[in-house]
Amino acid sequence: MGAGHAHQLFRRGDSPVHRLPPHCKLAAVFGFVVVVVATPREAVWAFGLYAVLLAGVAAAARVPAGFVLRRMLIEVPFVLFAVLMPFVAQGERVEVLGTSLSVSGLWGAWNVLAKGTLGVAASVLLAATTELRELLLGLQRLKLPPLLVQIAAFMIRYGDVITDELRRMSVARRSRGFEARGVRHWGVLAKTAGALFIRSYERGERVHLAMVSRGYTGTMPVIDDVTASRTQWAYAAALPAAAAAVCVMGWTL
Repeated sequence: MGAGHAHQLFRRGDSPVHRLPPHCKLAAVFGFVVVVVATPREAVWAFGLYAVLLAGVAAAARVPAGFVLRRMLIEVPFVLFAVLMPFVAQGERVEVLGTSLSVSGLWGAWNVLAKGTLGVAASVLLAATTELRELLLGLQRLKLPPLLVQIAAFMIRYGDVITDELRRMSVARRSRGFEARGVRHWGVLAKTAGALFIRSYERGERVHLAMVSRGYTGTMPVIDDVTASRTQWAYAAALPAAAAAVCVMGWTL
């Protein structure tokens, strides 16, 4: 399983979190997100404790807060959606600074923001401490369907290749004096997208034939068999276990 491309979310380090096997970290993040989603939205204090748990993980991984916050900007579209909910939702209304807002919309916005933000933060920490190649090995170790793992591996490996192809096509257009300035140029851009699709498809066919000629039968060889000890599993389980305890308190209080 190749795909050794570095990605911008990864922060190289030698912390205990970095050294954990990838499938342990994947399982821990999945369990944490499930617990967060299962927490009642009225337990506001619980989400604060979840944030503290993630801050502890970030500290153990030596990942600066600024690094995490900058990469959480991907959440902005969801934030905008949540901000609109109190204005468009129906039901009981409440006055806030002279503006009539829906009570159910306010709770819904809080629910989306709190759970979404925690989920994104957990994912950013996972990506910051695990290389893409290791993530694929972890998914393979967790018995994800091999075809899905292979698709993800090729997407990562050839994503940069397709991006470079598009950049070369853009340079070729500009060198011939083309600049997209309005609707009348959309046809040229559409033809560019079509040409890129054809080139990508043909490249995929060539790569597949090359793999078959080298003995590919539908499965990729496992070069690194990643294993985890009981201690490592226990270390990874600390995050979802602590979150589960908070969730139980949220339902009982």
